[in-house]
Amino acid sequence: MTIRVTRAIFGSIMALGMMFASMAPAAAQYWQCAPYAREISGIQIRGNANTWWGQADGHYARGTTPKIGAVMAFKAHAKMRVGHVAMVSQIVSDREVLLTHANWSRGGQIERDVRAIDVSAAGDWSQVKVWYGPIGDLGMTSYPLYGFIYADQPEQEKPLLIASAGGGAGSHATLLRK
Repeated sequence: MTIRVTRAIFGSIMALGMMFASMAPAAAQYWQCAPYAREISGIQIRGNANTWWGQADGHYARGTTPKIGAVMAFKAHAKMRVGHVAMVSQIVSDREVLLTHANWSRGGQIERDVRAIDVSAAGDWSQVKVWYGPIGDLGMTSYPLYGFIYADQPEQEKPLLIASAGGGAGSHATLLRK
């Protein structure tokens, strides 16, 4: 082969390589659980997952009953020093939900509709086991929960107007706070 032919082949190979490189998909985003939970739930809390429960107080309703769209707030634990947050995507039963979350069993990746079960003795969602990708089943560890943060705002004090009997002149109404 001549040098001219070798250069032409080499040039063609390089051009093909550059063309395929430019067609490669962009690198997938690496998600942490808190920014992802904020993105999909609409709950505007920032910071480490273990601070969400306290930050929600007075800003969002909180409770121990799972609801679709609520954020399950995990306490810090030996295996998760900064806690974890995940959004409830489906209610399966009173002791089982499906979660959508990020950075759980596959670093930085999103997992949709994965199983979580209440394993607390009282059935109060204070302890859960969560599906773990590498074993394709619930993990061996049970994790402590604070509870659920709901996207709706907490109930504000609503005045109640109680009218007295009679309704004529001199009657009065009492304003009570709920």
